[in-house]
Amino acid sequence: MTRWRWMVAVTALSLACGGCRDFPKTKKPDPSKGKVTGIVICADTGKPARFAYVTLSAYPKKDDSPDNDKPLPETETAETGLDGRFRFEAVEPGRYFAFATLEGYLDPKVVIDLTRLGEKATGQERILDAIEQWKDHLTEVTVTAHLSADLTLQVERAAEIDGTVTYDDGSPAIGVYPQLFRRNVKKAWIPAGISNAKGSSLVPATDGHGRYSLTNLSPGEYTVCTMLPSPSDDVATSVCQGNVFRLKNAVPVKVQTGEISRGNDIAIPLGGLHAVAGRVTALADGHVPDHATIRLLYADDREIVHEIKSLDDGSFSFPYVPEGKYILQLADAGDPEKQITIVNSDGSAETKSEPGSARTYADQEIPIEVRDDLNDLQIALVAVTPIPPAQPVGP
Repeated sequence: MTRWRWMVAVTALSLACGGCRDFPKTKKPDPSKGKVTGIVICADTGKPARFAYVTLSAYPKKDDSPDNDKPLPETETAETGLDGRFRFEAVEPGRYFAFATLEGYLDPKVVIDLTRLGEKATGQERILDAIEQWKDHLTEVTVTAHLSADLTLQVERAAEIDGTVTYDDGSPAIGVYPQLFRRNVKKAWIPAGISNAKGSSLVPATDGHGRYSLTNLSPGEYTVCTMLPSPSDDVATSVCQGNVFRLKNAVPVKVQTGEISRGNDIAIPLGGLHAVAGRVTALADGHVPDHATIRLLYADDREIVHEIKSLDDGSFSFPYVPEGKYILQLADAGDPEKQITIVNSDGSAETKSEPGSARTYADQEIPIEVRDDLNDLQIALVAVTPIPPAQPVGP
C-alpha cells in the first residue's frame, strides 16, 4: 500500500513544527516592522492552551503562475507559555494567516485531503487548496509596520483511535508502525498525515505492549493497518483492521468530535506468509542492468503489495507475501552510458561516453501464484535500445 508523498500543501500549513518540542527561534524587536501577539484558548475548556504551537504564514498570491511551483510562503512559529500567550517580533508587513496546534486537538495534517486535486496539481495549487479546506480554522491578520496586531486563536478537541497490535499467538507486536487511512468524500481510503520512511509522521511505533494511539483526528471514518518490515521503504505487506491484508476489506471505525474509540486491535498472522525472490538480468548477454524497479501487484485489481529497487547483483526479495495470485512487474530498467578513458597521442587523457552503451529495457509483467516460497525467479529483460555489435578482436 503506497504511502502519500504529497507534503507541500500541508507543509505550508502546519508544518513548521509538526508536534516537535524544539523551541522556535525568537526574533529581536524591530521598530521598522510589525509584530503579532495573542492568546490561544482551548475551545472545550475555555482555558489557555499551554505550550501550543502557533503558525504564522504569509498568504500565497492567487495570481501566481500555476505552471511553476513557487517557494513555500514564509512561515514562522511561536510557542505559548503558561498563560497561553504568544508573540511574533519583527514581522514583515503584509497579509498572513495564523492558527494553533496542540496535542489532542485538531491538526491540519489529518484534516486536509491531499488527493482532491489529483497528481498533476502544482505545489502552489495544493497550498491554496489546503488553505481552502482549513479556512474555518485560520485567522487572517494584516501586519503593518510600527504596529502590533493582537489575535485570539482557538484549538478544538479532536477524536482519538486506540488499539493493540499482536501476533496471532497472542504476543505483542512491538515496534511496528500503524498506518492511518481516512475515507474521503469520494468514499475512497486515503492516507492521513505526512508519510515518512516507516509509516506516518502522525503515528509512533507500537510500544512494549503492542499498543498504539492515533490522536488529533477530525470526525469521520477511518481504518488502521500495520506494515510488516521490508527491504523497501515505500511499499510492503500490511495487515488491516479485521485482520485482512487488503485495505478495501478493512473494517472501518467512525469517530465524532472528542470521541476516543478503543479496542481497534489487529492480529498479524504467523502462518500463510511466504517469500518471493529472484534475480534480474539482460537477455542478450546475461549482465545485470544498472537499475530496475520490481513490483508485486494483486492480480485482481493491480493494487501494489510490494515495491523495491533491484540490488547491485540484480537480486530482489519480497518477504511476508500472503497466498494468492499476483503480477510480478518489472519496470524502469536501464543502463547508463559507460565512461571510457582515451589516451591521446600527446599523452593526455580524456573521458568520453562509450557510443551505444546506454540501454533501456522493455517492461515485463509475469503472472505468478504464491502457495509456498518462490526463491529462484529468473527474469531476463529484453533491450529496447539496440545493443552495439561486438568489436572485432586483433588486427
